[in-house]
Amino acid sequence: MAKFQVVDHPLIQHKLTIIRDKNASSKVFKEVLNEIATLLAYEVTRSLPLEDVEIETPITKSVQKRIAGKKQAIVPILRAGLGMVDGFMSLIPAARVGHIGMYRDPETLEAVEYFAKFPVDIDERHVYVVDPMLATGASAIAALSQLENKYNVKQENMTFVGLVAAPEGVNALRDAFPDVDIYVAALDDHLNDHGYIVPGLGDAGDRIFGTK
Repeated sequence: MAKFQVVDHPLIQHKLTIIRDKNASSKVFKEVLNEIATLLAYEVTRSLPLEDVEIETPITKSVQKRIAGKKQAIVPILRAGLGMVDGFMSLIPAARVGHIGMYRDPETLEAVEYFAKFPVDIDERHVYVVDPMLATGASAIAALSQLENKYNVKQENMTFVGLVAAPEGVNALRDAFPDVDIYVAALDDHLNDHGYIVPGLGDAGDRIFGTK
């Protein structure tokens, strides 16, 4: 079974409290979400492989470390996942960005795909699928399924990164993709009858883009 980790760094928890507040403006929500994404990116890249390289400093030749292994890709689940891309790119500027669009059917709560565009070499990269919310898990499962089945990305080369998760979504995602690591900033209590995370932070897409 792959790793499931709640990243409980004090800065992340503090910033998460700011955007949970219903009175936080769209501007504040976007800015703080970006900051949390940067902190999460720092944690999820902790195990990247390194290799020795010889360089010449202003003083002498020296053997130092450089990131090795697979190149990286960031795939936000539209539209809320867009709010996490800049935070990741600030630490991994050479990463390529793909996009996958999903919306949740309000009656069935199932994910419906409406857009997908990925780098041509996506199957040769480690892919970070990002979405602030992991509620039922349907959108994340659909996105990972598309990457695995249509674009040949192996489970061990995918990582899901979110802000707030419900136990139902975590369990569903782990059952469907046992070899995909999952990182979130908080594991909340449960889903309500409308499929929203409790206590949660509302609809992340609406709060990022000011559409509600």
